Amino acid sequence: MQTMIVIDVSIVTVALPSIQRDLDIDQSHLSWVINAYTIGFGGLLLLAGRLGDLIGRKTVFIAGVAAFTGASALSGLAWSQEVLIATRFIQGVGAGLAYAVAIGVVITLFTEPRERGRALGLVGFAQAAGASAGIVLGGVISHAMSWHWVFYVNVPIGIVASALAVRLIPRDRGLGLRAGLDAAGAALATAGLMLGAYAVVAVGDHGWNSPHALVGLASLALLGGFVLRQATARVPLIPLAFLRNRTLAGGNIIHILTTASTVPFTILIALYFQQVAGYSPLDAALSLMPLAIASALTSLTLYPRLAARFGSRSLLVTGLTAVTGGLLLATRLPTDPLYAVDILPAITLVGAGSGIVMPAVIATSMTVPDLRDAGLASGVAATSGMVGDTAGIVILTTAAAAHTATLLSGRSQPLPALNDGFHVAFGIAAALAALAAAIASLLLRRHAPLSTPVPR
Repeated sequence: MQTMIVIDVSIVTVALPSIQRDLDIDQSHLSWVINAYTIGFGGLLLLAGRLGDLIGRKTVFIAGVAAFTGASALSGLAWSQEVLIATRFIQGVGAGLAYAVAIGVVITLFTEPRERGRALGLVGFAQAAGASAGIVLGGVISHAMSWHWVFYVNVPIGIVASALAVRLIPRDRGLGLRAGLDAAGAALATAGLMLGAYAVVAVGDHGWNSPHALVGLASLALLGGFVLRQATARVPLIPLAFLRNRTLAGGNIIHILTTASTVPFTILIALYFQQVAGYSPLDAALSLMPLAIASALTSLTLYPRLAARFGSRSLLVTGLTAVTGGLLLATRLPTDPLYAVDILPAITLVGAGSGIVMPAVIATSMTVPDLRDAGLASGVAATSGMVGDTAGIVILTTAAAAHTATLLSGRSQPLPALNDGFHVAFGIAAALAALAAAIASLLLRRHAPLSTPVPR
């Protein structure tokens, strides 16, 4: 289920032209088929994580899966753009509820180091390969069937996930709402995150000089109020001491930088395939397969073997170095690439490195002193990932478009100008990954534990 939630961010991208034709969606509204999901998903992550600690992670997870599954069915049945955008928002809310507590469920279920390593490898694979797998799956489904099945495919998976969750996840009573929900803090955090997600995606559509950028200021004001509230509340939603844990804070910073570089790369490289290399949408989707395969091999087989032996810092630095190398190779992609020579090494390095980094960074972000806070840590980690990939997409796509426009204004040829724009975006992504590696080296302890909670 974790994989499907991540995939659903990108799977719709390939189907957008068909959706636009069938529902007669105006071009200015088309991006909201994706944006509505992003806003619903990102807005509730912190609140959902804390709710998991208070009323039980199993309860929150099953409620989220049910909402996600039902909204997926309604999205497939949508007869207008208004209905589709509304159901996509509900789908995002359900995804946020389930996703925010999923890592906490894993941490509490698997306590033996090797078992936890395997479980986190699966979670890391979902994050590392989810975006590329979504593009591949979306391309195949749209080509072979129709855009409706991009949403319908979630329904049987959601039903099975719900049934397995009821049977396999132990019932956890939680601390109880009386332990403190901090309603005011929850309202500030939810409103701030939703407005922030709206501002980021709107700026990506309309530019930094548009009135939509002012929404970002309102978001910052609300999040600033949230921080002040946490410093004064009797029972805060996120105790500020929680974030003073150097390993946990460092893990979340690295998570932001990693997703800001790797997630946009999968989207931009798919665009490069079609707009520069001349691939069809299906060929572009299939060309990303080696990235997903490399990520699967390292996260599911290599990471569990190395995690307990080497610790988070070594794995993060090694994996991020591989990601940086792959992104740097992508800055040299020509307008007429040979797939095996020019493209394959770059995407394989990014995939292999991501497969090591994502489970390690998730484990580092979950290094909590008490398992009763696992839901909160899970929500914070999910939020940092959402912030990274959403902001990264906007920053990298904006930089690519701006550089291309500058070259075209100087009368450069369209294809080389477009390719150079992609090069700039890939270079920024490489810099972000390199910065994450430097932070891992400097901020984390040499043998920082991989999410081993210590009783209070």
